[in-house]
Amino acid sequence: MSDLISRLHWRYAAKRMNGNIVPAAKLGTILEAINLAPTSVGLQPFNILVIEDRETREKMHQAANSQPQILEASHVLVFAAWETVTADNIDHYINLIASTRGIPVESLALFQNKIKESLLSRSQEELFNWSARQAYIALGYGLIAAATEQVDATPMEGFDAALLDEVLNLKEKGLKSVVMVALGYRDEEKDPLASAKKVRRPHEELFITV
Repeated sequence: MSDLISRLHWRYAAKRMNGNIVPAAKLGTILEAINLAPTSVGLQPFNILVIEDRETREKMHQAANSQPQILEASHVLVFAAWETVTADNIDHYINLIASTRGIPVESLALFQNKIKESLLSRSQEELFNWSARQAYIALGYGLIAAATEQVDATPMEGFDAALLDEVLNLKEKGLKSVVMVALGYRDEEKDPLASAKKVRRPHEELFITV
């Protein structure tokens, strides 16, 4: 069994955490993996809020149906998708490509126009849903990275998004929360499922070869 598969077997969405702090180096690895995740046209139409502050998390706790991981985790990551995508967002991205690769902005005009034709014709709701799907790709990278660092990462959708957005002042940033991840370490005494066998459908049921 490869090291990666071994870590994924170890991975568990902890229901209770022990409050121990994730070292900065491990957190940095997880965040960098999220940053390196692929997204459509590379635009990364979302932001990730890294929540450490206790008072903020107490407010988030109410918005998240009082799930204990919010308070027991070392950090809580909030994946917030852009409400919409603008021409300025696309232009900024094109300028970033040009400066990073040391090429003229003008050489990217065809790519720039194709992105605008594809995205700017969509409704705001369509753009938000598209952005949210890109955020979920990054979420997956974060979960795998956490497993490789043996940091527990619990993805969470059970929250009042409108209330959480209000707590974090996301509307004024043009963002909407879509999913959270609690990072920390499982508390095996409080969480009886922490040592339970992982249950997954057998390959012959899950995979279809065409």
